Amino acid sequence: MDRSHYLEALERTGVLPKLAEFYPHVVGTPPLGLDLPTSDIDVVCFAPDADAFTCVVWNTFGTQAKFRMWQKIKLDRPVVASFSAAGWTIELFGQASPILEQYGWRHFLVEQRLLTLGGEIFRAAVMAWRNKGMKTEPAFAAVLGLHGDPYQALLNLEGCSDMELTALLKDQGFS
Repeated sequence: MDRSHYLEALERTGVLPKLAEFYPHVVGTPPLGLDLPTSDIDVVCFAPDADAFTCVVWNTFGTQAKFRMWQKIKLDRPVVASFSAAGWTIELFGQASPILEQYGWRHFLVEQRLLTLGGEIFRAAVMAWRNKGMKTEPAFAAVLGLHGDPYQALLNLEGCSDMELTALLKDQGFS
């Protein structure tokens, strides 16, 4: 099966309306325009009741190709499920934290702002690292010259104004 556009894949699978009670939000590389042929579609959900989320996901998507589901061993024990459809792997992430507090959403918003402010030259620089096999957050950190844990380094930027982010981009040669 050919790989459809990520929005078409979401529509064909009905992921967003079927998970509406969990306030699904699409994050990651496809909506940022940074996806590779191996990229998946990530959907973060607010799931304060892990059992209810698990039940809905299992009953709704359990018959999809390559379906699997697991629960992470973290403080709030998020539930993750993935399956294949419309040429994509779709990964569902249900966490007890509200969407605005989830790292996936927070990273996505910072990356979106940086791409908007940095323009096509910045996007191309991030994609160059992605094409070399680097994950998204480390690619942003590499292009921006951020040190330490790239995931935390990006979170450290979320409180910056657009002016501050523009200055950071300019310091790295993007203006």
